Amino acid sequence: MGRPVDQCLQQFVNQSPWDWQPVRKRLAGHLAAAFRAKAWVVEEVAFPKNGANSVGVARQFAHSAGRLINCQLGLAVMLVGEHGGCPVNWRLLLPRSWDDDPARRARTRIPAHERYRSRWEHLLEAIDEMVLDWGLPPAPVVVDARATPRVEPLLRGLEERGLSYVARVGESALMRGRMAGWGFGEAAGGTSANGTTLSGPRRDRGLRSHLTTVPLEVPGALDAPRPRRPAKRSVTVEWAQGRNGPKAIWLTDLGESRLPEIAGMIELRRRAAAQLALMDAESGLRHFEGRSFRGWHHHVTLVSAAHGYRLLRGLDAEPAHARVRSYG
Repeated sequence: MGRPVDQCLQQFVNQSPWDWQPVRKRLAGHLAAAFRAKAWVVEEVAFPKNGANSVGVARQFAHSAGRLINCQLGLAVMLVGEHGGCPVNWRLLLPRSWDDDPARRARTRIPAHERYRSRWEHLLEAIDEMVLDWGLPPAPVVVDARATPRVEPLLRGLEERGLSYVARVGESALMRGRMAGWGFGEAAGGTSANGTTLSGPRRDRGLRSHLTTVPLEVPGALDAPRPRRPAKRSVTVEWAQGRNGPKAIWLTDLGESRLPEIAGMIELRRRAAAQLALMDAESGLRHFEGRSFRGWHHHVTLVSAAHGYRLLRGLDAEPAHARVRSYG
């Protein structure tokens, strides 16, 4: 009995021609109706692999793993609220090496239009799909942009769409920004007298952390066909007691007076990471055994649907007044 069922399931995931996009749209609609997401959190997900035949696999650095591994890299856009979160949109990040390998592309059935693109291009495309095609109410975007060599196009894209954001960047991005005239070197060093400090109950391995934020103004693109107004941003630095140097550096368009909200957005990203770990443990998120482009998208969609179902069941079990307090 077990073997035929396993074969049917494998065929449903790997070979069946069903379209995953309407499933994701329906899942997002159910979750958006059940609770108001406080943020759209963007997370990298690494799928460790042996060999080189699974779609998009390469030896590459995965920030989510903190090391160089042989893996597939996926980008998940998650709806996250007080009591949990769930991915509703996915992109598979194809390495450049797959663009010029027609044999592997044919074996894994990659559509001709699917090529290497930067992470910010994938992300903005996914967000446009969610807002324009799915009709979801927008939410602030929280993203770890350390793997994005040029963060400016991502930030500009979010600003042009009217989306608030909190984006984690590396020190190299800070240096490039300073050279471009952004002027937040003092905040990175924690020496600004204009910074605001927030000490909260959040703890990291038993150490209290706090945030310091400083406003900055980015020059507009004067050489653009339609010169843009300067973007008003701030840099927020997260510190932990007992550490030399900042723990994390964030760029945001939320003003320095909204530091508690910024802290809440950062906390939501940690909650999103915990939800992905739960999906891995309960639904085998990273255990995709197929090799095709279609199969990968089917797998992550089904795992997301399973996790979303658990979240909705949990909400159904709560009294209505408790849900209002949690998400109102």
